Amino acid sequence: MNKLQGKDFINIGIFTAIYFIVIFAAASIGFIPIFIPLISVIVPIIGGIPMMLFFSKIKKFGMLTICGLLLGIIMLLTGMGYWCIPTGLIFGLISDFLMKASRYQSAKGEIFIHGIFSMWVIGAFIPIVVTRDAYYQNLLPGYGQEYADTLMAYMPDWILPLLLAAAFVSGLAGGLIGGRIFKKHFKRAGIV
Repeated sequence: MNKLQGKDFINIGIFTAIYFIVIFAAASIGFIPIFIPLISVIVPIIGGIPMMLFFSKIKKFGMLTICGLLLGIIMLLTGMGYWCIPTGLIFGLISDFLMKASRYQSAKGEIFIHGIFSMWVIGAFIPIVVTRDAYYQNLLPGYGQEYADTLMAYMPDWILPLLLAAAFVSGLAGGLIGGRIFKKHFKRAGIV
């Protein structure tokens, strides 16, 4: 009963795909360098809508860990680097433990869990800070020096903790919005 079954994997796949499409559209604002830091705010808020519907269907451990891993792999395949794989796994696993601790029945808890899960997005920013010079050099051929210089100006070395905090707080907001939109689904699933 507690093992993941075909239906669970289908839900993981469907909601990961929907979530990725929604956040990819929201993250397109990153083509304007001044908006790159805002991705850590916009993605968790917009992503909260489909994720809270997914949360209402989660009743087994591992679903968020797999979702986080899949998001990391998709981010790697779309050119965002490999850092989203470990951050997706870490924050997905923490979220799974929190879901299990709440017995999959706490609407308020799931808003908090969405804040935690949303912190996976920090993986997209790690290369900008950790491998700064290489990242800058990789930007030049495709985007040009003006874009690269502007991006680096808006992404100083000290920004990662700020972006992580922004992702968590915005994840709470996104969870609250998604929770309100899908309130009837939570009630139907026995989540109070």
